[in-house]
Amino acid sequence: MKDILQDLVAHTHSLGFIPLVKVSADTTKTEIEAMAEDRSVIVNAKTKTVVDSFDGVFGMPNLNKLDIHLKCPEYKENAKINVVTTVRNNETIPTGLHFENAAKDFENDYRFMNTEIINEKLKSVKMRPVNWDIEFEPSVTSIQRLKMQANAHSEESVFQVQTTNGNLVFSFGDASTHAGSFIFQANIAGKLKQTWSWPVNQVMSILALAGDKTMRIADVGAMQITVDSGMAEYNYILPAQSK
Repeated sequence: MKDILQDLVAHTHSLGFIPLVKVSADTTKTEIEAMAEDRSVIVNAKTKTVVDSFDGVFGMPNLNKLDIHLKCPEYKENAKINVVTTVRNNETIPTGLHFENAAKDFENDYRFMNTEIINEKLKSVKMRPVNWDIEFEPSVTSIQRLKMQANAHSEESVFQVQTTNGNLVFSFGDASTHAGSFIFQANIAGKLKQTWSWPVNQVMSILALAGDKTMRIADVGAMQITVDSGMAEYNYILPAQSK
């Protein structure tokens, strides 16, 4: 239980723009949904194995508090983390997590958000299927080069993406400002007819996460970064933005 909770928090809360998540679980699957408050990023994830203790649809708000509990030294070894349930309308539903240390003298309760509220908050999280024009695995070197350009152009909140001579090029600024560009991925299959902009901080935060990564870009104005943590596969979908 603790491992999957830590993985979930690390791939949502740690980004700095995901305040809560929605969990939909049954005996066949455990799915996670989330969205940045400014709608710049939509998250869809699925765990590699079913989380037995999760059953039903519920929200996990205030992820910062959950993160604090998970990092608490009292719960480092031999702690018990249990899902608390209650019966409502003849149905057993999960209502929260109970933390208890090995000595049973230190405990905390973390409360879930009920189905109705989390469904209302994330009712617009779904996106229509997208046909991806470009797909590749970004290298560590490319991610580091993006970080260097972002530092050099820290005044820019977005960067532009286009294909030139078979290469995927990321650009910062324009002819009227300080500007810079570099080849993020050479010799790609696929082509973009349009130039789109994406938020620098969000993209870099996602690319900094632990796990194997795949990037997909669609000419209709969408980017998806998939991160396989080993415990779950997280899909981060970013609609293109206006500069």
